[in-house]
Amino acid sequence: MRRLLALETSSDACSAALLLGERILQRLEMAPRGHGERILGMMDALLREADLALADLDAIAFGRGPGSFTGVRIAVAVAQGSAFGAGLPLVGVSTLAGIAQGEWRRHGRTHGLVALDARMDEVYWGCFTIDDQGLASPVCAERVCAPEQVARPHEGSWWGMGSGWAAYRDALIEHTGLAPEQLTADAICEARDIAVLGAAAFARGERLSPERATPSYLRDQVTRVG
Repeated sequence: MRRLLALETSSDACSAALLLGERILQRLEMAPRGHGERILGMMDALLREADLALADLDAIAFGRGPGSFTGVRIAVAVAQGSAFGAGLPLVGVSTLAGIAQGEWRRHGRTHGLVALDARMDEVYWGCFTIDDQGLASPVCAERVCAPEQVARPHEGSWWGMGSGWAAYRDALIEHTGLAPEQLTADAICEARDIAVLGAAAFARGERLSPERATPSYLRDQVTRVG
């Protein structure tokens, strides 16, 4: 039975999940700050509930971004510290893919145009379909761009997902052709979906040593100068 801990702190939704074979336990809180303290408490609570220690796990998955720069760094740092101490490998998972995975789990949506508010009049953008294994699979490269520069694949019944659709609703609708009723702007990334995608990546051999775990910011600057 595969055992995997997943951490996700890239937005106001702070969550941890423990995958035990087909079973998933999760803790989730909505909070604008304090993710570092919250995620550690969630980890401890999940491991106590399952009567496990970190060293009993196969791996730790983390939401690698994009998202809040501070939040993404917290997930990476906590995952690295935990993996070093327990001698575990890490698996980094796209938070955009996590949102698409969650929308399929909750609503059965198989084609996701995922946009997160990247501030500075930009969005983090990714396109995903659900494959025959029930996993979110990318069909375009993730990028950060202006809403007017997003690219929508031509085929498929697409659904808009994520906070970018609230922040730049009109521009994204105009450039994708989606109708307002095809949007889920409040869709969030949850650790339980990071766990599912992380377990699949782990099974494919996509494993990182702790020192090789890095965030995916999609851009290197937090604020524009000048």
